[in-house]
Amino acid sequence: MDLIFLGMNEAGEEVLDWLRQKEEVNVLEVIESREGLEKIRDLRPEIVVSSGYEHIVPKEVIEIPEKGIVNLHPSYLPYNRGAHPYIWPLIDGSPAGVSVHFMNENLDEGPVIARKKVEKNPDDNAKTLRDRLMKEQVQLFKDSWDKVLKQECFEQDLEKGNAHYKSDLDQIADLDLDREMSLREAIDLLRGLKFGERSLAYFEDEENAFSVDLSIVKE
Repeated sequence: MDLIFLGMNEAGEEVLDWLRQKEEVNVLEVIESREGLEKIRDLRPEIVVSSGYEHIVPKEVIEIPEKGIVNLHPSYLPYNRGAHPYIWPLIDGSPAGVSVHFMNENLDEGPVIARKKVEKNPDDNAKTLRDRLMKEQVQLFKDSWDKVLKQECFEQDLEKGNAHYKSDLDQIADLDLDREMSLREAIDLLRGLKFGERSLAYFEDEENAFSVDLSIVKE
């Protein structure tokens, strides 16, 4: 079975290595650029697998592979479709999780092959949650490979979910110091905006910008 791989992240590296070890899979190309999509038109693979691909795939390209384009997404679909899905569960209380789904022309709205909720810890920040989601994605993909080949899936209930765009992060990172919220809400906001040693949260006065960091240590 001829396969093309789209994108690359930590989960994608492990999934690609696993696919290359399968006798029935012939990996033709690994594509990370928008221009590389032309190879799907030229090579016409039976299936495409995507993990961390950062460009929109046109409908006419999605329709080329006989078994579709299978995407790994680090959220519990239909929740947190789109950008930064590992940030929002910490901030708004939505479920964290991972999904394997078929791609369609809309952002992370295609039919779900498999999904799994992932626990959020009180001391999580965006990076620790993302790291855990990357590992869970790999295992979920392996466990659902037979379903991928059989094209077993179900439609998302989009009325229950939500979607975010890159601009949403910019809006919450610029802190409104006069906004009223509970202490829990403030802590959740700041840990969602912390990625490892780096904090995305900041506020400005008339002359300067100030970064706001948060440290949570389990005793």
